[in-house]
Amino acid sequence: MGKINPAILCVNVGSSSIKASFFDADNQRVDMHYRLGAQPSETDYREAFAKLGEDLHGKSPDKIAHRFVHGGDVAESAREITPEELERLNSITPLAPLHLPMNLLGVKLCADMFSARQIACFDTAFHHTLPPLAKVLPIPQKEHIHRYGFHGLSYAYIATQLEALIGESAYQRVIIAHLGSGASLCLMQNLQSIDTTMGYTPAGGVCMGTRSGDLDPGVMLELCKRYDLTELSKLVNYEMGLFAVSNGLSSDMEYLLASPKDEAKFAVDYFCRQITSAIGSLAAKAGGVEAVVFTGGIGENSSVIRSKICAPLEFMGVKINEVANLSSQKKLYSTSTVSVLCIKTDEAFMMKNLAEYIAKNAHIELLSVK
Repeated sequence: MGKINPAILCVNVGSSSIKASFFDADNQRVDMHYRLGAQPSETDYREAFAKLGEDLHGKSPDKIAHRFVHGGDVAESAREITPEELERLNSITPLAPLHLPMNLLGVKLCADMFSARQIACFDTAFHHTLPPLAKVLPIPQKEHIHRYGFHGLSYAYIATQLEALIGESAYQRVIIAHLGSGASLCLMQNLQSIDTTMGYTPAGGVCMGTRSGDLDPGVMLELCKRYDLTELSKLVNYEMGLFAVSNGLSSDMEYLLASPKDEAKFAVDYFCRQITSAIGSLAAKAGGVEAVVFTGGIGENSSVIRSKICAPLEFMGVKINEVANLSSQKKLYSTSTVSVLCIKTDEAFMMKNLAEYIAKNAHIELLSVK
């Protein structure tokens, strides 16, 4: 008899690390994580993938699912990586220059190691439900530049967990804060994205580890006078955000929280103030909120950050139970009129499901690019 389930390797190639999860035919799971450091070289990635191959101990995947930060203007959550799709993905790398080249390198390295169909899972797809008021940017429409939104695989997973935790409120107004080295927030209704903080690229929205988030356009015009395009791209992707507001101390929140330096405290407070502001803004757009969810590396693990973010929001019914918060329980509220949750995200689980769906529906013709 053949395998009941395909063995699936889920790969998330980031700018400073590689996360991978292997699901065997019996649905047993092994998670792997390889840190690469800041601005790694192709050699660093090759060495990490070689280690990944060793850690599989001779097991080989039938399907490989890759997280792609940007999918461009496609509505599907996932696509098989055919030669035509690979060409399309290469053509949109300017939309996410910090991420897409690494995502594509992961596809190449996997092709060198395994004989398996590869599937691209798109973070942007979850936000195809954005209404025009959230999607349109106030620039000439002839430019065809609009808000995409990101962290969609994470938001999609959180959406699958909400009803079990808060019942019918899951289908009302929910704000999810995905906080990590990259950070964004999403406003959901009926478990669908109706607004989000990131925009055309993953550099927009709130302050992040090395990305500024939204800036006065005049600031970018001034910086264009001071830097050439290559230098400015490096500045935008690697030298802004927490790294900049801490005066070059660090982009790592764990380090900043542990540091006694004033610059570190300032960076932490700056980040929390931005997230508080974003939650308040999204709640105002929706006319209220029934639940606030923290996820991502910082959102899941830092009780200090969650407490700092929520403290100014008590006026709108957001109040956390500090005992529950200190132990990072799923439900962080007791008397709060707004449900405050901490949910560990699982992008690999969503990627596995998408890969299985593609495998079962291989006979269905892929939709054309919009």
